[in-house]
Amino acid sequence: MDVLTGLAAMGFTEYEAKVYMALLREYPATGYQISKTSGVPRSMVYAALGRLHVRGAVLETRDERATLYRPLPPDVLLDQHEQEQRDLLGAMREGLRKLYEPRDEDRVWSISKRRSVLSYAIQMIQQAQAEVYLVLADPDLAALHEDIRAACGRGVAVSALLTGAAELDCGQVARHAPLESQLQGLTDTLMVIADGREVMVARSDTEMTATITRNPNLVLIARQFVWMELLAQRIHTRLGPDLLARLDPADRQIFEGLTA
Repeated sequence: MDVLTGLAAMGFTEYEAKVYMALLREYPATGYQISKTSGVPRSMVYAALGRLHVRGAVLETRDERATLYRPLPPDVLLDQHEQEQRDLLGAMREGLRKLYEPRDEDRVWSISKRRSVLSYAIQMIQQAQAEVYLVLADPDLAALHEDIRAACGRGVAVSALLTGAAELDCGQVARHAPLESQLQGLTDTLMVIADGREVMVARSDTEMTATITRNPNLVLIARQFVWMELLAQRIHTRLGPDLLARLDPADRQIFEGLTA
C-alpha cells in the first residue's frame, strides 16, 4: 500500500493527504508554498490545511507576514490514529455484542477469506472452556500459536495433531506422518473443535474457505477423527520393529513415515 492510499484509508481526502505529505518534505511552509509543492490548487489548500489543523494533523503559527504550517510527526499521527481506532472498536464491540445472541442450531455454514477464517478460529479457541482439538499445518499454527498457548494457560485441555514441521510446546501434541497427511488431504487443512460443541474445518488449496457447524453428529465425527489420530500416534511410539514387520506393506509404510 502506498502512502497516499494509506492516508486515504485513515480518512484523509486526496488534498489533505497531498498537503500533509508536502509538509513532511518541507516545513515550516506557508499555504502558498504548500500549494506549489503539493499540487493542490491555492483555492483549496487553505481549506485542506484548516481541516488538518482541526484534526490535529497540522500545527500552525503566525508571524508578521504569514501563517506558517508544520506537520504533526508521523509517529505521533499514527499513534493517535491507532488509539482512536482502538476506542472506536471498543465502543463498537460493546454495542454490537448487545445486538448479537449466539444460538445453538445444527445448520452447516461456510466462510471464506483467510483472515476471516483465522479470526473465527481464534474466537473458538479463546471462548473454549474445557477442551480444544486441533489439526494444524505450519502457517495456521503460526497464526494461532499465541491463542493456543493462552488456552493451555487457563486450563483448557488442548490436543493438537500437527501436519507440518513446526513445534507446539503445550497440550497433548502429535505429529502426523507426512505420507498419511498427503493421503488424507490434511497438508493444507485447519480443524478446530471447541468444547465438543462446534467444529470448523478449513482448506487452503487456493483461497481459504471453511465449514462451520454445531451439528452434534458432525462435531462428534470430527472430534473422534482427531482423537483416533492422536491415539494412533501414541500406539506407534510403543510399536517395535517386530510388530511393524507384521503389518501389511501399505500400513507399515504409513507408520514408518512417522519417523521419516
